Amino acid sequence: MREIGGYIEYEYSRGKMLHDDAVFLNCGRRALSYLIKSRDIKKIWIPKFTCGSVIEPFEKESVDVRFYSIGTGFRPEIDNIPGGEWLVLINYYGQISNEQIIEIRNQHPKLIVDNTQAYYQMPVPDVDTVYTCRKFFGVADGAVLYTNSTLKEEFKKDESFKRMTYIMGRFERTASEFYEMYDRNNSLFDHEPIKQMSKLTHNILCGIDFDFVCKTRTVNFRYLDEKLRDINRLKLSVPDGAFMYPLYIDNGTNIRKQLIAKHIYIPTLWPDVFTFCDEKDLECDMARNILPLPVDQRYGIEDMEYIVSNVMEGI
Repeated sequence: MREIGGYIEYEYSRGKMLHDDAVFLNCGRRALSYLIKSRDIKKIWIPKFTCGSVIEPFEKESVDVRFYSIGTGFRPEIDNIPGGEWLVLINYYGQISNEQIIEIRNQHPKLIVDNTQAYYQMPVPDVDTVYTCRKFFGVADGAVLYTNSTLKEEFKKDESFKRMTYIMGRFERTASEFYEMYDRNNSLFDHEPIKQMSKLTHNILCGIDFDFVCKTRTVNFRYLDEKLRDINRLKLSVPDGAFMYPLYIDNGTNIRKQLIAKHIYIPTLWPDVFTFCDEKDLECDMARNILPLPVDQRYGIEDMEYIVSNVMEGI
């Protein structure tokens, strides 16, 4: 029933969302589920250096999952795969350019690009590409999918208001008070079906200053690279609107603990690697010793200086 009057709800944004010509879904996992169904995927190759949220949609749909290795350049180390088999390419920290994606697509035509760490990198035409919103912005859910395959199903629209407490809570209090709620939110999507992006999430995204966010993240990433590249085992390009700065050092585990003790929160992004990789694999060492340093729009150069000084103190 239509309602008029009463108290005023959350304000409607009048801006335009980046990637506004794509398919809007509830989360990255379900964007992959959408592709599994629309592409009728039966066998998939996924990098070992990944997390359970990438694997889950394929296992849920009984897709035959195989794993391949990557090097420190984050590129696939795999020969041509048989026709009919698909490959997921994760664009780690935005370090794989569109030119390189085209080269990989030419070798592996059935390609899905996971741009969850490269929100500002536009998709290669005619390549299925997935983005998630909550890695870059203050939303609890939301994903963007570029594909020319379609499903005829009608999907229910998601609702986000019950998930927003930890985001609103951190805005006014500390991250530690709401971390458990944040962690629970991450696991909710294992049980969610494919849905359309919620009205609330879409509205928040339409109110974001995307140019400001992109510039801030890029400047912060460039600063960290200038200060830390000599100790970084990775040779990095500076992506537009960077996700995080990956610092790969030998003593990463201990430095991570030291930084967290000073309330500089450094996640282990792929803890699942240790469950399905051999301890001697490069992927285990990278998961343990790459420190994803924050560069996002909440911070400026003074914050980057503070991060650098604490990293160098721990070495």
